[in-house]
Amino acid sequence: MNTDPKAYNLNNRVLLKRSGDNHLTIIINRKSRIIMKDGERIVKQKDMINKIKPNTTVSVETTAPVCSKTKRYLFSRNIDIVSK
Repeated sequence: MNTDPKAYNLNNRVLLKRSGDNHLTIIINRKSRIIMKDGERIVKQKDMINKIKPNTTVSVETTAPVCSKTKRYLFSRNIDIVSK
């Protein structure tokens, strides 16, 4: 079930999927690799979501390969990565 990103003060282009009461998934559909710059943007989006709804877990679902440094960075921020 898709969720409106404006409810969390996010850009309209961000795709959010509700996976449970306290879980949101950020969907990234592209072919190019997810690099550290993208990881920093994802963490900012997670922080915006947690400002509106504390105790919400966030994960990322992507079709693109993820840089190993970015994987470590996201895991250290408690963001799971799901590859499609």
